Amino acid sequence: MLQIAKAVSYDSKVIVMDEPTSSLTEKEVEHLFKIINKLKIKMVSVIYISHKMEEILTISDEVTILRDGQWIDTKFAHELTTDSIIKMMVGRSLSNRFPEKVNAPGKVILEVTDLTSECQPSIKNVSFTLREGEILGIAGLVGSKRTDILESLFGIRKLYSSKIFLHGKEIKNDTPSKAMKNGFAMLTEERRSNGIFEKLPVSFNSVICNIHNYKGRFGLLSDKNIEKDTKWVVDSMRVRTPSQDTLIGSLSGGNQQKVIIGRWLLTNPEILMMDESTRGIDVGAKYEIYQLMTKLSSHGKGVIMVSSEMPELLGITDRILVMSNGKVADILKTKDTDQEEIMKLSSKYL
Repeated sequence: MLQIAKAVSYDSKVIVMDEPTSSLTEKEVEHLFKIINKLKIKMVSVIYISHKMEEILTISDEVTILRDGQWIDTKFAHELTTDSIIKMMVGRSLSNRFPEKVNAPGKVILEVTDLTSECQPSIKNVSFTLREGEILGIAGLVGSKRTDILESLFGIRKLYSSKIFLHGKEIKNDTPSKAMKNGFAMLTEERRSNGIFEKLPVSFNSVICNIHNYKGRFGLLSDKNIEKDTKWVVDSMRVRTPSQDTLIGSLSGGNQQKVIIGRWLLTNPEILMMDESTRGIDVGAKYEIYQLMTKLSSHGKGVIMVSSEMPELLGITDRILVMSNGKVADILKTKDTDQEEIMKLSSKYL
């Protein structure tokens, strides 16, 4: 909100907003739209970049669609629908925004009891289970400490108290390296700042979490094995890149995210934790990431995903844990809930 206020304060004639609502609550989004409408009255032009279809159709007068760096079309917003925009963005029609669920949650593989962070204010007495083949969503307002749950489980945050059981055996994820040894993997929220090595190639970014596997007899890395596993990441994740030597920073956000997912899959994790994994990427790449999630869960792995997008949570998860001010407001079966109930629970402890 401060960044938006700063941009508006320049008294500019043209303001470019690139994914301005990625970290905003619904009320803050409504407030932003009011600001944009006031700017329009003052004859200020706004270029609004977003992957959120509903926002584009709500706030825009004209919409320009790009695909792979090329102009596809420009039309008045009232002439478009979500489906027509998606078709132009992807180059084909997507009959469903989310893949068909093929996973069938089984026995409990992860049990978390009284997860309480040492850092205050943070999470307090968070308890939940994760089943084999289940996708568990974590919802809540910005600042509800959703990310803190993942960071605590991954050993980034120190815990005041908690018990974590994996396959019925108590484990201690005191550090990220211990968490990785215990079969945990985590995609961070801020992909560019702490998810990728922007100035290094796709190959390095693909194998870095598994680097110990490439050491030879004399401690030297095997280029052959690195190339082989990088090829697996590129092929299986369908990463669009000129070569393995291409700097990952030059790829699109969706392709960067697919490299990171492939990186973690090379570690063969039991629990994959994803924090805003589809933020800032196009609808086609989103669909592919959803497919990867459902495929992983169908193989008996557990997936925990934090998301600010309600349609995403309702479309891809089996259950949703709702956070409010660092506490668990409730855990809901996805098929039995809706956006209104989740929003009410999100403000339960405010």
